[in-house]
Amino acid sequence: MELDFERCYRAVDSRDQRFDGWFYTGVTTTGIYCRPSCPATTPKRRNVRFYPSAAAAQRAGLRACRRCRPDAAPGSPEWNVRADLVGRAMRLIADGVVDREGVPGLAGRLGYTDRHLHRMLVAEVGAGPLALARAQRAQTARILVETTDLGLAEIAFAAGFGSVRQFNDTIREVYAVAPSQLRDAARRSAGTDSRRASRTVGGGDSGPTASAVPGGSNGTPGTIALRLAYRAPLHADALLDFLALRAVPGIEEVEAGSYRRGLRLPHGPAEIAMTPMPGYVAATLRLADVRDLAPAVARCRRLFDLDADPEAVDGVLGADPVFAETVAKEPGIRVPRAVDGFEMAVRAIVGQQVSVAGARTVLARLAAAVDTDAPAALARDAASALRDDRLGRTEAAAVPTDPAVKPAGSAETAGPAGLRAFPTAEEVLALPDSAFGMPAARRATIRALAEAAAAGDLDLDPGADRAELVDRLTALPGIGAWTAGYVAMRAIGDPDVFLPTDLGVRRGAAALGLPDDPKSLDAYAGRWRPWRSYAVIRLWRAE
Repeated sequence: MELDFERCYRAVDSRDQRFDGWFYTGVTTTGIYCRPSCPATTPKRRNVRFYPSAAAAQRAGLRACRRCRPDAAPGSPEWNVRADLVGRAMRLIADGVVDREGVPGLAGRLGYTDRHLHRMLVAEVGAGPLALARAQRAQTARILVETTDLGLAEIAFAAGFGSVRQFNDTIREVYAVAPSQLRDAARRSAGTDSRRASRTVGGGDSGPTASAVPGGSNGTPGTIALRLAYRAPLHADALLDFLALRAVPGIEEVEAGSYRRGLRLPHGPAEIAMTPMPGYVAATLRLADVRDLAPAVARCRRLFDLDADPEAVDGVLGADPVFAETVAKEPGIRVPRAVDGFEMAVRAIVGQQVSVAGARTVLARLAAAVDTDAPAALARDAASALRDDRLGRTEAAAVPTDPAVKPAGSAETAGPAGLRAFPTAEEVLALPDSAFGMPAARRATIRALAEAAAAGDLDLDPGADRAELVDRLTALPGIGAWTAGYVAMRAIGDPDVFLPTDLGVRRGAAALGLPDDPKSLDAYAGRWRPWRSYAVIRLWRAE
């Protein structure tokens, strides 16, 4: 990634928050690295170096600034939208693939050798996959050290470190203090100013940073409350309206300005609650296993499209007179994405030629037909939280406060109760035909999709190759261009998908005075590249 010194230095000198997460500023005289908006005195030019990632700054021997918390910056929109090898790799690393499968697993998913992948990442990001994953582990560990009662040894393994010694050495190197000092400082800070108990979290280039409430021990249910950073503006109403209209009973719900759902993570089930607030999204994660913290945060960020660059998107769309008024009135429209690629693909198939309400009913019936019992401990916590949560959730969701230290399962921080994850491909394949409640042809399409996903022939992860995914989807019986495009837009975050045959898109186009026949509309939409997915959302809202 090319970093122009003059442009970067101007951003630092003006403390421009728009560039947070795009690059990191290293100061050679102090040995620290900062986000561009750091409030400290602007360093002299000769003492400044710019890095495309926090991991690259750490690799250069710099530690994170304690004042601006660069590991709390929003994730780089560069990696969020790029479809090349590096962009795909960065999304998978953020999802914790290196920690779970190692570098060979990451390289295998991408179809390249370990050596080639390392060379490409170093050239573009300034650090290899191990260094990027190490930076993510350090950030995850800091969350758990500062804001939970877990023992330091438990935290070391929960964050993905291979040993306690490796954990201690990494924390000292990255933050220039021992883990115990991080915890002591956080407790002193919480005792004098409860507002500082909740920090804002970004995706960064290599993982999340957050504040959490105590959450039990490794392998047991726990509640973590945190703030997810984003680049302003964020049109929260558009996000919640979209998700509420499509919420599947038993899986997700939108209530009192909050979105809640169940999901499946690598080490167990979880429940999340997300409430957009000025400057951040308040998120509460109920995890069966704290090792799932990093992938849970990555999924939350993807779901709300928090690493987008709204100014870049709105700049292109707003330049068209057709969108100028709506962009000015509703800035920061995002593309609601997905926590599970297979789930989104099934949703797209079920939604073919039926109403949104009808699709919700079919999906709820399909999910209810699968026995997806959560671990007993998580189920007990969810059941006990349900009574208090249902009574007091409206007020808490409307004005969430900074989390104080509370035991896991506290009603004030509990996530949604009774919501479960969408069935896996294997679970769908095991269902009888009577559970589908749809025409035989559509049922056959879902079974074909599930077979391809279960066999590993169809990659629906955020690191999937977009062109290859569309080709593989359209090769399945009953899947056409609309379905494949919808999956690419929402499951893997392709920012430049256009759906000219979609009825809602055509109605929205007609309402704005555009041609509504697919061929003419598709030709006109070329001027919205590379943000046509965002144009689709705006056309749906104009319908």
